[in-house]
Amino acid sequence: MQIAEPLLRAIEELGKLPGIGRKTAQRLALFILKSKDEDVNKLVNSLLELKSKLHYCSKCFNLAEDDLCEICQNNKRDQKLICIVEEASDVIAIEKTNEYNGIYHVIGGTLSPLSGIGPEDLKIKELLKRFENETIDEVILALNADTEGEATSLYLARLIKPLVTKVTR
Repeated sequence: MQIAEPLLRAIEELGKLPGIGRKTAQRLALFILKSKDEDVNKLVNSLLELKSKLHYCSKCFNLAEDDLCEICQNNKRDQKLICIVEEASDVIAIEKTNEYNGIYHVIGGTLSPLSGIGPEDLKIKELLKRFENETIDEVILALNADTEGEATSLYLARLIKPLVTKVTR
């Protein structure tokens, strides 16, 4: 069966999303096709806004609408406690717990020599600069427990231990 070109393009583009296979992409494309124009326009506009209005916080590299994210702007948070995470999605997950009241630093991934990702490819220099400009007493390394996450945690712990009172994993 020949698939119409617009539908085929939509399936191909949706299939590029993580966790979306060809069958799911096809179901989504057909669902969008059946949806009201108003609903499709809302989806398109929300995606365009996502790309145009969000960027990375200039201090911690979390997602932000302004120069600083809401967490960095919040003076009620413990500014001496910093949690280092891989991605902005990790900040979202930790914030959902309502248990952490410190600040963050998003390094943008993990060390992976096999993939060609070294310290210069992550936001490690920016992290170390924060220790020069801010008073930080405790660091929590909240990286994934996989091989790359463990290697990155060890690397960061060695760099940070001389700069703070306490480093926890």
